[in-house]
Amino acid sequence: MVNERLQEDMATMLSGLSHQMRSIAEVQKKRSLLTATVLAEEKRIEVTVNADGLLIDTKFADDILDLTPDEIAAAITKAVQDAAAQVQLRARELMEPLLAHRDSLPKLSEMIEGAPDLAGLIPQPLETPTVSPDSPDWPGNKPEEPDDPGPASVVADRD
Repeated sequence: MVNERLQEDMATMLSGLSHQMRSIAEVQKKRSLLTATVLAEEKRIEVTVNADGLLIDTKFADDILDLTPDEIAAAITKAVQDAAAQVQLRARELMEPLLAHRDSLPKLSEMIEGAPDLAGLIPQPLETPTVSPDSPDWPGNKPEEPDDPGPASVVADRD
């Protein structure tokens, strides 16, 4: 009787896992095809980025030379950053159903008394700089910034 119940539970879990894997593959495929295009400087500059935020196309209008090289460079930089932000937002929107499903699942700490909440142990990504490495706003370029010791150890008991 107990063995049958375990087999049923395992079959249900495997079915759910299979569905989740298909959903992840579908989202990954849709994400890989995302692009975003941004126009800048009164439509003199057009940039397109792929799903990873990489510049894949740049077009200039015939009157691009009305701008200085510095204006062109600044406009391209901002347009690429804006396009990358758009594609990142759309990728997040694609992931929302999967994340909602994941959040609805019981946590290990809810199933096993005394078990740690593993989600709280996953390091969160740092914000990526959007300025030139020569900029004083680049992380580490300000002399008053202390060195980051990094994340605390999960294992050491003296942290």
